Amino acid sequence: MTSSDLPHLPLDDFRRHGHDLIDWIADYLEGIEDRKILPSVTPGEVRSLIPDHAPRDPEPMTEILGDLDRVVMPGITHWQHPGWFAYFPASSSPAAILGELAAAGLAAQGMLWSTSPAVTEVESAVLDWLVDLLGLPQEWRVDTGPGGGVLQMSASDSTHTALVVARRSATEAGHPIERLVAYGSAQAHSSIEKGARVAGYQHIRAIEVDQRYALSASALRHQVAADVADGLVPTWVCSAVGTTGTTAVDPVRAIAELALEHRMWHHVDAAYAGTAMLCPEVRHHQDGVELVDSYTFNPHKWMLTNFDCSVFWVADRTRLIEALSILPPYLRNAASEGGEVIDYRDWHVPLGRRFRALKLWFVLRSYGAAGLQAYVRSHLAWAAALSERVDQDERFELVAATTFGLVSFRHLAGNEATSALAETVNASGWAYVTPSVVDDTVFIRVSIGSTWTERRHVDALWDLFDAHG
Repeated sequence: MTSSDLPHLPLDDFRRHGHDLIDWIADYLEGIEDRKILPSVTPGEVRSLIPDHAPRDPEPMTEILGDLDRVVMPGITHWQHPGWFAYFPASSSPAAILGELAAAGLAAQGMLWSTSPAVTEVESAVLDWLVDLLGLPQEWRVDTGPGGGVLQMSASDSTHTALVVARRSATEAGHPIERLVAYGSAQAHSSIEKGARVAGYQHIRAIEVDQRYALSASALRHQVAADVADGLVPTWVCSAVGTTGTTAVDPVRAIAELALEHRMWHHVDAAYAGTAMLCPEVRHHQDGVELVDSYTFNPHKWMLTNFDCSVFWVADRTRLIEALSILPPYLRNAASEGGEVIDYRDWHVPLGRRFRALKLWFVLRSYGAAGLQAYVRSHLAWAAALSERVDQDERFELVAATTFGLVSFRHLAGNEATSALAETVNASGWAYVTPSVVDDTVFIRVSIGSTWTERRHVDALWDLFDAHG
């Protein structure tokens, strides 16, 4: 059988349907504001529209594309809606979509430099660009320093990787794995506990927070001292620059000083707020970052780059590579063994890797540093303005300081009133917020950062709060 005997979509038809699909995406984005954010389907409703078995014979692409509207669209939550204020944003942009399309078309496997040099070298260049753009240590540039960056699928993967590297360093130093301890704030992302469990840590400490919901450095120091007294080995600690609940910022420098005392691996989770560091005026929130061992942030949250795209930097790539490098004979090649190239398969758990960097490259070039800064600053300004409105309204109270693009507040009438207000806003169909809980207090999270959100959408959201509060 030859390729001509297989039912490949003819390239002329591919070209035509490709144009049709781009038109469909553009129409979707153009009219997204007119849609209700949340779907109204019941469990199993989408599945009921799909046959129980795969088709025996080829189906026409017109029919397949038509099912985007018939089958898929009724069950889609519209994360790109300008009224999206829930969770953190899931970024996208026309430039990122085109970059993703190009990566899919090339379908390159970038596990080694030799399997597609451009996959590796575009990635290393783009991540070196970001070191400069975010004000990170120059030593993290792979072209000049001992460190370097790699793209992961998510910040959870980065956290898990950091835990694994720290574990190896500790066990290589002679410490039994059952004595290793990992630390994070009580407000830290759940991926820390999950990653630590997967990495084999038996002791995972959730450190109390201060009145700002940031990790208490004194409480951490006390817990570390107690663990040492019990014969345990402090091994890994995480500083959050922007927690999920309230975007609290942990004291990176104070934690770093303690980590250095105990030779702990110090990881910074800036998954959401890392994008804000495009703006020099907010970089004080990562003071002390030059002292840490690793750092992660997600362009797919706030930097207009669609999922998945998470950056993981290390200060010393040698420790990372030594922990993860396994070289079977079928992966050996002259370029790798000569030490002249980066093989990113040694920088994370998976072997296979796709061309994630292409969409990020497209975004950075399409918007430029100035465009991205303007985008972030607009969200920071709108969040500050909304925060001021909340603060001046006698019905509401801020639960936490508005540090970045998240406004966290509650109704002074109590938890039930706060929950009811969130439900009313969400029932409107055109705005979506998420309630959360801290210290048994229900509050509303308003996350400003969606690609298509404008100031008028934030003003309209306030009008809803005002009318139903």
